[in-house]
Amino acid sequence: MQTLFTDEGKKLMSDPDIIPWDVYPRPLLRRESFLNLCGWWDFSVYEKGSRIDTEKRIRVPFPPEAVLSGIQRHFAEGAVLKYERQVTLPAGFRKDTVLLHIDGADQHAGVYINDEKAGEHSGGYEHFTLDISSYGDSFTLRIETVDDLRDHREPYGKQRVNRGGMWYTPFSGLWQPVWIESVTKQYIRSLTIETDMEQAVIDTGDASLNGTVTVHTPNGTLPAALTDGKAVIRPEDPRLWSPDDPYLYDFELKTDGGDEIRSYFALRKVSVEKVNETNRILLNGKPYFFHGLLDQGYFSDGICTPADPSLFEQDIITAKKMGFNTLRKHIKVESDIYYAACDRLGMIVFQDMINNGRYSFFRDTIFPNLGFKKKKDKRFHPNITTRTMFLKRMEETVRQLYSFPCILYWTIFNEGWGQFDSVSVCEKLRELDKTRIIDAASGWFDQITGDVYSVHVYNSPYLYMPDKRPVILSECGGYSYSVEGHIFNKDRIYGYGSVDSSRKLFDRIKRLYLSEIRPSIRKGLCGTIYTQLSDVEDEINGLVTYDRKTVKVPEDAMQCLSEILIIPDH
Repeated sequence: MQTLFTDEGKKLMSDPDIIPWDVYPRPLLRRESFLNLCGWWDFSVYEKGSRIDTEKRIRVPFPPEAVLSGIQRHFAEGAVLKYERQVTLPAGFRKDTVLLHIDGADQHAGVYINDEKAGEHSGGYEHFTLDISSYGDSFTLRIETVDDLRDHREPYGKQRVNRGGMWYTPFSGLWQPVWIESVTKQYIRSLTIETDMEQAVIDTGDASLNGTVTVHTPNGTLPAALTDGKAVIRPEDPRLWSPDDPYLYDFELKTDGGDEIRSYFALRKVSVEKVNETNRILLNGKPYFFHGLLDQGYFSDGICTPADPSLFEQDIITAKKMGFNTLRKHIKVESDIYYAACDRLGMIVFQDMINNGRYSFFRDTIFPNLGFKKKKDKRFHPNITTRTMFLKRMEETVRQLYSFPCILYWTIFNEGWGQFDSVSVCEKLRELDKTRIIDAASGWFDQITGDVYSVHVYNSPYLYMPDKRPVILSECGGYSYSVEGHIFNKDRIYGYGSVDSSRKLFDRIKRLYLSEIRPSIRKGLCGTIYTQLSDVEDEINGLVTYDRKTVKVPEDAMQCLSEILIIPDH
C-alpha cells in the first residue's frame, strides 16, 4: 500500500510543532473558554498486561493506525492504549467549573487524573464530558482506551482488521479532539433546537435556567427571553434555509447565572406530501430532488480524521461545484465541525446510524444481489445485548446531532448489516425525532416501514418501481477510475465497472443520469445517492482521489448535468 498525503497532512508531517485541530469543536454551543489538548501525548500499549511499546509519542486526534499519528499501527484486539500528558490551565482560565471534553474515543475509555479514576465511557462515536474541577490547575491526565472488533455488540461501521474491498483499516484510541473549557457554576449543559418554517424553539433541558437570547436577523437584532430553560423565536419575514440559500440565524444566549454561549439555528422543514398523485419529499413546502453523493468520511493520511477540519469544507465545496446538494454520511458520525460546515455552506445531510452485529457475506450481499431482497427481519440478529446496544447508540447519535439543520434524513439499517425488527426500531426513532425523514432499510430487506422506499442498484440498469412512499435510489453508480500517483493499493482495486479516462468516467455518469435517473424523476423518484465522493483505500470509485488532490470529472460539466435533475411542475 502507498501512503498518500493531503496538502494539510504534509504540513503536519513537515512541522511537528503545529497544534492540529486548533478550532473550537462544538459550534452549536460555543464559549470563549477553550484549551485545546490536541498535539503530542506520551503513548504506551499493553497487551495481556505487558507493556509492548516504550518511549512513544502520538499526535492526537489521529488514531494510531494513521500515519499522521506518528505510530501507523493497529494493535492486537483488546490491547490497552494509554495516552498521557501534563496539563496546566492558563492564568485566569478557571471559573467555577472545569470540564474535560473527549469528542471520540474508540470504543471504551477510562480517564485518570493524577492516577485517580475520574470517569469512563463506552461508545466509539459519541462525545462525553467530565467535571474535573476538583483536580486543581496543574495535573497529569491519562486516558486509556480499549477497542475490540471481535466484539460486535458495539457499533463498528466499516472497520475490519483484515481490511480490503469495501472494508477499511480499523481505527482505535482517540480520534476526535480532546479539550477543556471552564464555565460558571450554573451553566448550559446542552442545547436542543427544533425549527420549522416559522419559529425556533431553543431548549437547554434545564428548567432552572433563565436569561436572555439575542438573535441576529436580516432586519436587525431580535430579543427574546429564556424562561424555565426555553426560548421561542419567531422572526418576521422568515428567511428559509436551503442549499441555494443556507441562511443561519446567529444568536447569543446569556443566563442570569453568568453563562454565555453563541449558537445558531435555521428555519426549514422537510415533509412527505402527495403531489400530482405521487408522494414526494418536500423541502420548505416544495417538491425537492436530492442529488447526492455517498460520503464515507475517510482520509488518506488520517483515516477517520482529516489532517485539518478545513478538509471538511473542501469536500463540501467540491461536491457543490459539481452540482450536488446532498451528502449521505455513510455509517460514520463526524465531528460537529463537519455538520456546521454543511449548515453554513448549504449541504443537505442524509445521516446513517452505525451498524453493529455480525455481517454475513451471503445473507447480506450475495443473496440480495441475486434477487432475494424480501425477507422478514423480526429474527435477524436476535442477541438481546446487541439489539439493546444498537438502540442505545442510535438514541445517543440522534441526541448529539439533533440540532444541526443540514440533517434532513436518518438511515437506520444499511443492506441488512445488523438489521433487526426495523418496524419497531423505526417507531423508536420516530419517538426521538418527528421532524425528519426516516429510511428504515437502505438497499433491501424493506419491511414497508419508514418514510421512503430505499433501493441500491449497481452493475445493472435502474428500473423505477413505484411505491406508496417516496422512492430514493440511495446507492448507485460506483464506477472506478484509477488516477496514476493517487492510488492507495495498486494490487487490488474495487468498484462497480471501470473506465480508463476522466472523459469516459463522465460519459458513463452522464448516461446513468440521462437514461435512467431523469426519466425516473418524472415517474416519482425523489433522490439519488451516487457512490461516491472520494476514493477510500481499495475503492477507487470516488469522484475525487483519496488524497483530495484530483477531481476526476469536469466540475462544470457535472454542474450542467445537475441542472436537468428537477422535479417537473406537472
